[in-house]
Amino acid sequence: MKFPTRLTICFLPILFLTIACSNSETATDNDNNASVELPDAKEPDNPNIITLSEAMAEGIKTETLKLTSLADKIQVPSQIKVNEQQLIRVGSNVTGRIVEVNVELGDNVDAGTTLAKISSPELTTAQLAYLRAHSMTVLNERAAKRAKLLLDADVIGKAELQRREAELQVSRAELSAAKDQLRLLGVYENAVNDLVRRGQILPSVGISSPQNGTIIERNVVAGQVVQPSDQLFKVADLSTVWAVGDVPEHIASNVMPGQHVEIQVPALGNIVLDALIIYVSDTVNPQTRTVMVRTVVANQNRKLKPAMLASMRIIETPQEQLVIPESAVVRELNKDYVYLNRGNYTFLRVPVELGPEIGNLRPVISGLSIGQHIVVDGAFLIDSERKLDRKE
Repeated sequence: MKFPTRLTICFLPILFLTIACSNSETATDNDNNASVELPDAKEPDNPNIITLSEAMAEGIKTETLKLTSLADKIQVPSQIKVNEQQLIRVGSNVTGRIVEVNVELGDNVDAGTTLAKISSPELTTAQLAYLRAHSMTVLNERAAKRAKLLLDADVIGKAELQRREAELQVSRAELSAAKDQLRLLGVYENAVNDLVRRGQILPSVGISSPQNGTIIERNVVAGQVVQPSDQLFKVADLSTVWAVGDVPEHIASNVMPGQHVEIQVPALGNIVLDALIIYVSDTVNPQTRTVMVRTVVANQNRKLKPAMLASMRIIETPQEQLVIPESAVVRELNKDYVYLNRGNYTFLRVPVELGPEIGNLRPVISGLSIGQHIVVDGAFLIDSERKLDRKE
């Protein structure tokens, strides 16, 4: 009769243990479910985020990033030089003595202006030959006319007329040859006419300027004996000059005739001159490892002087690029940052990688994308507020 009581007592601990285990598992499941349903814990404050007051945000200007056509500029050293296509080197065509110099360094001259006068035995001989040929031509012209009249009067035969006409042709050829010789010796048409008018040898002849221009070099004085190889004067038309630049060989392949360039001469201040490249050298300077490029620059007011130092900026072909204004960039610890507008007067500082400045614009290499809103005016104000906020 006591057996059932003992059995009940034995099963009670087992029952309590089972219930306890069941309650423990239920509690564990409830704890797990509770941890999933709890809201995320609040993240620490982001040091790159700053929220401004409405009043302070009024002065902030933002823009949407988009592609912009931008032309890079290659800056190279350059120099102003004489336009050699408008430069004349004047010398003497004969050996002789300079008897008179009529111009000074810096004088402006016109084409045909007599720069100096020279006397020479060679010129004397050539003048004498021309006077003789001229006299013989005049004489034979008269003889040919008289022979024609005599032939008409049946006084002489036709053969005599032909002989005199042949002599006239020979004398005319000799006159032409003598005149050409004078021209080769530097005696121009007006001097030849003066020689015929006077009928006597000129003691000296002029050395004239072949073009309008300025005397930029004078290497002769009165009494000096000169040779045909001597350079007596340089006459240059300075209404245009060359700007010659030296492009490093590793970027010379990007430069070609027809490209626009900007030229700035430090001696003239902030004046920027526009020009086109007219020539790119086919060879590399072995000493400087550069390629020479040349432009023509207008110089109507004569402010550009040969040998002036200049800076040449060669404008490359425009390309579509993502760019930001320099005013949007905040620099800290040798890194560039910009601020993104996140709305509700909140701004986020992000690091960016930028290219060299091109006309107050910086090409974006990485860190930004099209369509983002960035602060273009007031970035330094935002950055100052962010730093103050972090200190507090």
